Amino acid sequence: MHRVKQIVSSPEEIVVMYHDVPIWIDSYDENANTARVHTRSNPNDLRDVEVAELNER
Repeated sequence: MHRVKQIVSSPEEIVVMYHDVPIWIDSYDENANTARVHTRSNPNDLRDVEVAELNER
């Protein structure tokens, strides 16, 4: 979760993957340990995923 917070607040673009698909982190829920993400190719494809399933490239 700590790294997710850093990525969200970073001025740099950091590539994050969810099951080998590049995503953008919109927000996060510390209590649920989840992040709301969308695919980089489709901003309308919103989903809540476990932070543990995200990988940084």
